[in-house]
Amino acid sequence: MSTFRDAAMTSKAWPFAEARALLKRYEKKDPEKGYVLFETGYGPSGLPHIGTFGEVLRTTMIRRAFEVISDIPTKLICFSDDLDGMRKVPGNVPQQEMLQGYLQMPLTSVPDPFGTHDSFGDHNNAMLQRFLDTFGFEHEFYSARSFYQSGQFDEILLRSAERYDDLMAIMLKSLREERAETYSIFLPIHPETGRVMYVPMKHVDASKGEVTFDDDDGREWTVPVTGGNVKLQWKPDFGARWAALGVDFEMYGKEHATNEKIYDAICRTLGQRPPNHFSYELFLDEKGQKISKSSGNGISIDEWLSYAATESLSYFMYQKPKTAKRMHFDVIPKAVDEYHQQLRAYADQDDAGRANNPVFHIHGHNVPASDMVVPFAMLLNLASVSGAEDKETLWGFIKRYAPDASAEKNPQMDQAAGFAVRYYNDFVKPTKVYRAPTDQERKAMEDLVARLKAWDGGLDAEELQSMVFAVGKDHDFEPLRAWFTALYEVLLGASQGPRFGGFIALYGVEETIALIENRLASET
Repeated sequence: MSTFRDAAMTSKAWPFAEARALLKRYEKKDPEKGYVLFETGYGPSGLPHIGTFGEVLRTTMIRRAFEVISDIPTKLICFSDDLDGMRKVPGNVPQQEMLQGYLQMPLTSVPDPFGTHDSFGDHNNAMLQRFLDTFGFEHEFYSARSFYQSGQFDEILLRSAERYDDLMAIMLKSLREERAETYSIFLPIHPETGRVMYVPMKHVDASKGEVTFDDDDGREWTVPVTGGNVKLQWKPDFGARWAALGVDFEMYGKEHATNEKIYDAICRTLGQRPPNHFSYELFLDEKGQKISKSSGNGISIDEWLSYAATESLSYFMYQKPKTAKRMHFDVIPKAVDEYHQQLRAYADQDDAGRANNPVFHIHGHNVPASDMVVPFAMLLNLASVSGAEDKETLWGFIKRYAPDASAEKNPQMDQAAGFAVRYYNDFVKPTKVYRAPTDQERKAMEDLVARLKAWDGGLDAEELQSMVFAVGKDHDFEPLRAWFTALYEVLLGASQGPRFGGFIALYGVEETIALIENRLASET
């Protein structure tokens, strides 16, 4: 039987495909720096969001895959561009008027409107680090402020001054004529005001490592490019950072894909090999519109985690990263149930199956067992018909269906029961629409009630499903799916639902009889 590494070398799972491509960078010799470097970037003008989670998670998945197929050590850097000038005041923070006075100031020079940190940049950096730590991402945090001011970036900044004309030529090709007239790869920090200056350079002295510029008042200044006196525009900064750190891999959303050649050319011009890339598609809301932090459409990470465990979000992020996916509340139950299906499958899979299973890429070799004895979608239907206001109500049904289950022995199940009640009350209950049965449906449901009253087969879900199936066939439903749709719409107020035999087994035969009789007696 092959080893897991052998299976990984032929796995079609995208993290292994990317890891194998990365390994080719060093097929002749190991990296001189002693490790393979993964990087993710973060603009701290706002709080961490679901895109941040997805980018770090997916990078971690490729890093984990690389560690399976190679013995070369790895590092992951999360780089915060906190020297970036504040172009506009974010709409979701306090003290808006105060912040207006700090436009164009580096984010680490803007007072913290929350009053908890030395600067707005420090506040958002702390939020990012807490965010990453909460989800257990193993990483090293880099701040642009310390990167520039400590001298760590000086060698590349001096080289940028030496090769200024070549770097400008790369950038000017991509700019409109009006923008090109005032563009410079260097953004000096004003010696008096501390603001980031978006002005052209009058002179770049490569021998001294200095730039000369006029400020908005027409005064001339000369400052060194080193020591944090100058930062690079964001596109050159991308490529220069790769060159300075020796980055081997960085992924980004498709909005950066058109700039990839620019970033790579900057890095090469500064004497280093560009990293491997991976461009992922963006998330869409339920209307197919791009999810935006500023418009607030779609779903936030906090909202997702109000209705399901983190692992279900990780599972959703794993799926088809190069396909634009609608990310809204309706996808949560499916993600939860599919994640647990994969957990159950993993236990019996061989190495090849495990290497392709999403749960390996979520958990590594420490894949937990699933203790979900009832699917999440079924819990939602149970919450619906029972009017559950708390998870204890659901546990009353679960215990009858699975007597050995308990909140202590089945913590995933217990957590899911709580999530199901919340999800039902927030999303399912407000949209429930019942309808009256047709004559054919009414007769079939009356027949189903009669058969349930005579039922002596216990709570075997498959046998109950076969019986419900037989009723539909006997009443000539064509296609047979129409019979189950009728059960969902008439009894549950939804257009789709669970395997009905499993629902009866969980809810109870007597309770299902009462449910059907009550609905048939209803006006609608």
